[in-house]
Amino acid sequence: MAFAVSKRNAIMAFLVTLLLVVSVPLSSSTLQQDFMQCLVDNSDISFPITASFFSPDQNATLFKEELESTAQNLRYLTPSNPKPVFIFEPLYETHVQAAVVCAKKLQLHLRVRSGGHDYEGLSFVSENETPFVIVDLSKLRQIDVDLDSNSAWAHAGATIGEVYYRIQEKSQTHGFPAGLCSSLGVGGHLVGGAYGSMMRKFGLGADNVLDARIVDANGKILDRAAMGEDVFWAIRGGGGGSFGVILAWKIKLVPVPAIVTVFTVTKTLEQDGTKVLYKWQQVADKLDEDLFIRVIIQTAGKTTKTGNRTISTSYQGQFLGDSNRLLQVMQKSFPELGLTKKDCVEMSWIKSVMYIAGFPNSAAPEALLDGKSLFKNHFKAKSDFVKEPIPVEGLEGLWKKLLQEDSPLTIWNPYGGMMARIAESEIPFPHRNGTLFKIQWLTTWSDGKASEAKHMKWMREMYSYMEKYVSKNPRAAYVNYRDLDLGVNEEESDAREWGSKYFKGNFERLVKIKGEFDPENLFRHEQSIPTKIG
Repeated sequence: MAFAVSKRNAIMAFLVTLLLVVSVPLSSSTLQQDFMQCLVDNSDISFPITASFFSPDQNATLFKEELESTAQNLRYLTPSNPKPVFIFEPLYETHVQAAVVCAKKLQLHLRVRSGGHDYEGLSFVSENETPFVIVDLSKLRQIDVDLDSNSAWAHAGATIGEVYYRIQEKSQTHGFPAGLCSSLGVGGHLVGGAYGSMMRKFGLGADNVLDARIVDANGKILDRAAMGEDVFWAIRGGGGGSFGVILAWKIKLVPVPAIVTVFTVTKTLEQDGTKVLYKWQQVADKLDEDLFIRVIIQTAGKTTKTGNRTISTSYQGQFLGDSNRLLQVMQKSFPELGLTKKDCVEMSWIKSVMYIAGFPNSAAPEALLDGKSLFKNHFKAKSDFVKEPIPVEGLEGLWKKLLQEDSPLTIWNPYGGMMARIAESEIPFPHRNGTLFKIQWLTTWSDGKASEAKHMKWMREMYSYMEKYVSKNPRAAYVNYRDLDLGVNEEESDAREWGSKYFKGNFERLVKIKGEFDPENLFRHEQSIPTKIG
């Protein structure tokens, strides 16, 4: 991926670009110019370099558009939140190498963004360290699928939807067991574990990673052999932004049938919703491994003087097979849902992926190439893991809590199957055998800071209410649903608070690897793996 351009030509290109920025006041562009010069000194630049930079001083509109382009949580895009000095979009891996070297040399704090889905804005906001810059990997999105080896290389800026599309371009009977949201950036998605609708059959996305390319703190590109098995272990589930810049993943493709069946069946409280959900908790992790049924729970109806608001529980399923076999499985294991033939829709695996991601049935697979998030809100999220069914009285108390909030949402994802057979220490993601399901908690609002305090208070109170019904010692959480309420790295001892929740017994090994691989802690954020713990 090197350029066939001499260093002399690269310097000439840089000088040309300086002519383009002379109109920018020196006081506000010095850091960017120093960074540009450093890039030229450390890589072969063969394009108008200013096209890869976005700063508020040069073009505030373009900078704002770029900053907001992939961010999901609008809570971190308010004027009061710290902004980067500039955003740099590398076109080649060598540019990423140079960016790491230059950030280190110029003592610029680095934030790396691939998909921008991080729930607490850690890839594009730095609350305590300024000045900082963003290296945005969205231009690094090449995907190479090799059916002969049942594998593919996917660069960090590609979305998981693009990966799915490129796989189905080559084969209708190959897939990959990763995320439900198609706009997730591959770089950050797999580094947190990457669960999806086929995890009960094949495990997590991170369980199916064969190799990786990473830029370390010295600007070197390392593959699995060069980084060593400890670091390769750490980056598959140890969370983003701690060990280096992921450039690409080599993933293992898995077999999928030509016909996949999907369905959505909704039950309100008035339709025995509580009773059906209680039963789902008892069977969801024990169902046929080809079957994934998640539950999307939210309020329904309008609040009126007569109070006709209720709770809606929608059972969304994906079955790796035809509807006849699905109905047999459901009749045997979960007849309480009342699934019928007319509820079932048979389709290709790629269309089933789009169905779960929320695309309309009429959308063509090419819609996955758009890469835009369908979800942009002010929101607060949390997560839980459940090891014993929540009793009916616990559910009824939860309904009361949900009905107090404007737009609450909770999604329950079943475990079991392959997830129960992979050891907790196989990769850093530890939530395995004994977990019935994972809960994502979410509340959204549209008026920004005006009502933020109210919604945050509700979320914390609801989370406190659920404490006795979820995992304990520790109360576990999913690292890809970052939650700064769990603690930040203000002191060494603080990291244990959140580290044990995300990684359980794997946390200390992650700290040891971090201390050896990035001892100067170049790659850091509010919840990055520390180099040591007190």
